[in-house]
Amino acid sequence: MKLIPDIDQAVLDKSTGRARARDILLPTIRQQMNPALVPEAIRSRLENVGLWDVDPANLFRITWKNEPTEHGGGFNDGNWIEFPPSLTGVDARIIGILGTWFPTGAHKLGAAYGCLVPRLVTGTFDPDAQKAVWPSTGNYCRGGAYDCALLGCDAVAILPEGMSRERFAWLQEVGTSEIIATPGTESNVKEIYDKCHELRQKRGDRVVIFNQFEEFGNAIWHYHVTGGIVDEIFAGHYAHGRLSAWVSATGSAGTIAAGDYLRTQHPGIRVVATEALQCPTLLQFGYGEHRIEGIGDKHVPWIHNLRNTDFVVAVDDEQTLQLMRLFNEDEGHACLRREGVDDTTLQALGQLGISGICNLVASIKTARYFDMDSRDVIFTPLTDSMDLYTSRMQELDAAEGPYTERRADRHHARYLQGIATDHLRELTYADRKALHNFKYFTWVEQQGRSSNELQQLWDEDFWREVFSDDVVDEWDRLIDAFNDASGMKQKYGDRQ
Repeated sequence: MKLIPDIDQAVLDKSTGRARARDILLPTIRQQMNPALVPEAIRSRLENVGLWDVDPANLFRITWKNEPTEHGGGFNDGNWIEFPPSLTGVDARIIGILGTWFPTGAHKLGAAYGCLVPRLVTGTFDPDAQKAVWPSTGNYCRGGAYDCALLGCDAVAILPEGMSRERFAWLQEVGTSEIIATPGTESNVKEIYDKCHELRQKRGDRVVIFNQFEEFGNAIWHYHVTGGIVDEIFAGHYAHGRLSAWVSATGSAGTIAAGDYLRTQHPGIRVVATEALQCPTLLQFGYGEHRIEGIGDKHVPWIHNLRNTDFVVAVDDEQTLQLMRLFNEDEGHACLRREGVDDTTLQALGQLGISGICNLVASIKTARYFDMDSRDVIFTPLTDSMDLYTSRMQELDAAEGPYTERRADRHHARYLQGIATDHLRELTYADRKALHNFKYFTWVEQQGRSSNELQQLWDEDFWREVFSDDVVDEWDRLIDAFNDASGMKQKYGDRQ
């Protein structure tokens, strides 16, 4: 498999000229992992740039290490929440890494960058002649549209019509070239694929599809950048314990790839895949509709390394939505305060979006199932925050009425204290291979992959090659050469 495209020098020359004209310096993957490598001139420029501003300097804020401030922030060692036992009911230490301090308020633009930049720096994507198409159930197309806005590229966002209003409004505000709403909601991924096929047939090479479910750049970015930050936080703050689990909704299978990296450092770790109970694809080859936005389903992504998945947890979408109210309504906070949850934790709960709440529930289930204690440390990603779900809170309020003390007490007892070890699946070798083979029906029958390619994905050596440091080193060499050709490296300097 070819991870680095062949160079089209004519297109590359045009793209470096665009970068020169637009004052764009591309960050390397190593700089996104370690912002200490960011040139001082870029750091100075960021002092006057807001976190969500459409400014090319914000490409350097595609990192887990942004200072938690909305304007002019520098870099830190990461942002996370430790959920206390008074909230979780378990002794295991559950740590959520925060995606809300990325531009756009979600870490998905890192995955989008990992898909876009290898083609940009090889000339296999032409911003002058082609539009970048971002198929998604939410945050990934926002990330791709934002990356394109920073780079001056035209973006096409494809997402289900039933996603939150905030997503569509933001895509319009950032100047997305086209916004295509496909039928359905979170579970309707095939409809997104169908629209991609239609665009290919009608527009040919005028569009480039960056399909996160099959783009290895998505998984590679998370393997190195997300896996790296988790290991750094653990080593710096929790090394007296043991890193026992990485819990991630499967979605496009990008974020869960951080577990592949973490296993190289912590062989005993359990990699836990989370999904909605209403659409239990990995749990029981099931299907259905659900309301946990941003996690995808009804198929197994091409880039999901099933060999490295140990455990599946399905979470009831009603549980996540009612916990959303418990975590954000005044009566919910009063209830949690009565149960011993401290004010610092209460104030932090707004940094969990719906999928983050799902991951928290799955982490608690994992801790209970494996009898974890205070020596065990679980990490989980909190992709976005409540900033993207105000409309969902309003819809629940309109449908169910005001959030009362009685309702808060009931939801705390049922949906938090009552978290149990139901709807779980510990995967054997045969289970993993069966789930891997399940990819056939989406990717071979529908999406044109071959059975030989599918078999290749079961080879452990294949994934060692995909996630090799050599791949990132080559990406960074090409990014560096691009910056050199554009003249931006000379203008801004280089700490690498």
